[in-house]
Amino acid sequence: MISTIFSDIKSELTKGITEYGHPFRFFTLGTISFDNTPNLRTVVFRDFSENLDISFFTDKRSRKVAEIIKNQKVSILLYHPEKRIQLKIEGNASIIKNDKIITRYWNKIDDNSKNDYTTTLPPGSRVKKSSDIEYLNNENYFCIITIEPQKIDYLKLAKPSHLKIKYTKVSDQWNGEFLVP
Repeated sequence: MISTIFSDIKSELTKGITEYGHPFRFFTLGTISFDNTPNLRTVVFRDFSENLDISFFTDKRSRKVAEIIKNQKVSILLYHPEKRIQLKIEGNASIIKNDKIITRYWNKIDDNSKNDYTTTLPPGSRVKKSSDIEYLNNENYFCIITIEPQKIDYLKLAKPSHLKIKYTKVSDQWNGEFLVP
């Protein structure tokens, strides 16, 4: 049962990037801020590898990038309301620096979406009105963050009882154990 559910987790995560409208398309990312408090935000799930690495895009000037540089430990939360499945994934985040990989992903982004990475001011900067936001023409601040999971908490809300399994990565192998929900 533990290995079957782990396969189901991988399948649902894959659907998060391949199926339009899948609830895992957006997830909550948690980092540790500079004053050591949790910092949460929603990001878009962009890629998923066979070894379970999870990637999303951001502006390299964003606060989340600075927080990840300071402390690479992150947590993400995904919820599927129809299946009543919650996944909490803990791992280590890294910033992709390979120019070929960055260019490959950049070229796949819709032109309108590229504006998210070309503002003259960093994300979170104050402006008097939204029409004051200016964009660069030939530069961008596109960044790819990849999370290498170390732990996955699976929770299935069901009757007559919930099901909780904790998966832990040990030397590239995933081990699961049942927990009290």
